[in-house]
Amino acid sequence: MIYYKTYDEIELLRKSNMLVAKTHGEIAKVIKAGMTTQDLDKIAEEFILDNGGKPGFKGYNNFPSTLCISVNDEVVHGMPGDRELTDGDLVSVDCGVLMNGFYGDSAYTYSIGKMSEQALELMKITKESLYKGIEAAVIGNRVGDIGYAVQQHAESHGFSVVRDLVGHGVGRNLHEKPEVPNYGKQGSGVMLKEGMVIAIEPMINAGTYTVKGLKDGWTIVTSDGALSAHYEHSIAITPNGADILSSFQFCEEVLKKNQPVLVH
Repeated sequence: MIYYKTYDEIELLRKSNMLVAKTHGEIAKVIKAGMTTQDLDKIAEEFILDNGGKPGFKGYNNFPSTLCISVNDEVVHGMPGDRELTDGDLVSVDCGVLMNGFYGDSAYTYSIGKMSEQALELMKITKESLYKGIEAAVIGNRVGDIGYAVQQHAESHGFSVVRDLVGHGVGRNLHEKPEVPNYGKQGSGVMLKEGMVIAIEPMINAGTYTVKGLKDGWTIVTSDGALSAHYEHSIAITPNGADILSSFQFCEEVLKKNQPVLVH
């Protein structure tokens, strides 16, 4: 069943998502080589709690942490721990917040120090594919139109789209209907209607699209060990097009002061 949101509910979802966005801003301030992923997780949890929210992922299906932090060939659901980030790491951070009864959910991929040309291109194309998907998220289109837009952009640049993991509705529950694949055929799937709130989250790989799970029961990695990037926005379907409820503004204001160095 799809839950359609009222205007007031969408505004509550915006508040939750803006706290996620500000949490990403705090992550951007401190993420660097030498930090452990657990360090980042603790900073995020304290910031969310201090600002009136609860970590949306912690305890969800018994997940132990506030953030999912996935490094290099890890696609999603990486578990924070004592791993130290190093120069050249590609770090996807997914964050969720529960506030006022509604969830916020957004992901961003960060670069640590000097990055390879492939890594920077993967980040660029993955983020662009997110916005291509958002452009297709209009009333009367279908979820297949979103997936098609994402897939076409990613594959036209030589990258692949993860099939086993998809976007989703978001609201009073972290994961609601409909599922929103990052691949698909135009005109297929559930029709987009006013009041739907969905999380669009391309997970794009530098190599094959196939993935596998690690023994920890959570972390998903590329099956060939190639890099993966992940960006996510939560959006509302409105008569004026997609209304992006989350934001990259806070993290990108920090990051643009410290642009990654391209390694040839």
